Amino acid sequence: MTYQQIRPGRFDVLPPVIKNLMIINGLVLLAQKTTEMWGMNDWVTDFFALHNFESSHFRPHQLITHLFLHGDFFHFFFNMFALWMFGNLLENLWGAKRFLIFYFLCGLGAAALHLVTLSLEYHALANDVNDFLMQSTPGKLKDFLKANPSIFRFYSAVDIGALMDSWKGYPNEINFIDQAQTLVKDYQRISLDVPTVGASGAVFGALAAFGFLFPNTYIYIYFFFPIKAKWFVILYAGAELWMGIRNSGGNVAHFAHLGGALIGFLLVWHWNKTRRETFY
Repeated sequence: MTYQQIRPGRFDVLPPVIKNLMIINGLVLLAQKTTEMWGMNDWVTDFFALHNFESSHFRPHQLITHLFLHGDFFHFFFNMFALWMFGNLLENLWGAKRFLIFYFLCGLGAAALHLVTLSLEYHALANDVNDFLMQSTPGKLKDFLKANPSIFRFYSAVDIGALMDSWKGYPNEINFIDQAQTLVKDYQRISLDVPTVGASGAVFGALAAFGFLFPNTYIYIYFFFPIKAKWFVILYAGAELWMGIRNSGGNVAHFAHLGGALIGFLLVWHWNKTRRETFY
């Protein structure tokens, strides 16, 4: 099938798989907000969100269920908008069955790479914790904080700074040592159970496939700045890799995005490797 074969009469602006994914994700978000009001949000997140496979909360079904959960309305909206923006041409081109398979394979690829990343990060953190517990000093705590900046997502920088300032004046005070060790051990425990939610990994697969099949199609950033899809995908993937290596971007799962994009690229490359059409 060539691009010219997608005739206007056959083109569906909101194809069935994308439409149903948007509906299901919306209903799940509504259920999340409802259970949050009932005080059951922690249970829903623990059971359905993706967790480090070394966590006691990890369950195999989370590899799929995490794709339908979102942190808030804006997280849901931007994922669904991107899914429609980049996925509607793909579903019209491939049909519903192939697009659905593609979507879930990208989601699984994103989850797999994210789990590998979580495991590596957790073991590096465990080594940092053990080093600090063996020699607990203000200087060692400073080094620990520098190596693990995400600790400030869970603890106040002001409170940690106050502990550091007080401890420097009394480096052998057992109370300060106990506080610092408790802080570090609690952070390790919390880090193991941090959940991951969202369809971003699968959406990035659709973005990569779109860039492969329609490389010269213009994407309008903020609706005003045109850039060809191939350059947009390359720059976006490069930014994700850079932020993932730097461990920046707050609670964004950069390597999950890259995992989804990689699987999306490999799938569309495999499906089209014996064909010579170029899609624009």
